[in-house]
Amino acid sequence: MTRNQTNGLRSRVVQAMRGGKRKSLAQRAASDITDAAADVRRRLTGGEAKRGIAGRKAAATRKRNAAKRSAAAKQGARTRAAAKR
Repeated sequence: MTRNQTNGLRSRVVQAMRGGKRKSLAQRAASDITDAAADVRRRLTGGEAKRGIAGRKAAATRKRNAAKRSAAAKQGARTRAAAKR
């Protein structure tokens, strides 16, 4: 078992990282590892999981309530206009 394998890298990834004709595979593997580390970091700190989701939910609720108010105001305006005739 090589040092890279003991660190958790698969042999195909190690071969790709050495270079050669699979340079794009090495870049893709490095990008995947970086993205996975960022995902783990974000989940551990609880960043997006709590505050971001709650913020989006609150924004959707405000938008929905504004649409209800707008529809009610339009209906009231139509009713008042019809009563004046």
